[in-house]
Amino acid sequence: MRLLVEGAAADWYKREMLLQEGDHVRIFVRLGGCGSVQPGFSLGVMKDVPRNAALHHIAAGIDFYMEEDNLWYLDNKKLIITLDEQENEIVMEVKE
Repeated sequence: MRLLVEGAAADWYKREMLLQEGDHVRIFVRLGGCGSVQPGFSLGVMKDVPRNAALHHIAAGIDFYMEEDNLWYLDNKKLIITLDEQENEIVMEVKE
């Protein structure tokens, strides 16, 4: 299980969320949305402080992480976060 955040995606989050180097961004499971990995659930993001982080990836000076109790969503796969530059939007993909 891994978490990978592309540099362009990290830069996008820095701009959109007004993040500074050293900030933390939690990726969490939420009810609803259009997630395809676990029916009825999707992923959200928020600036937060890690409590029991299990996965980390530092990109553009930002610590992106998932807490231990949300790892079930990935089903032992990896989460890759990229930026669709044409649409200027984040893409979250769970892959083998």
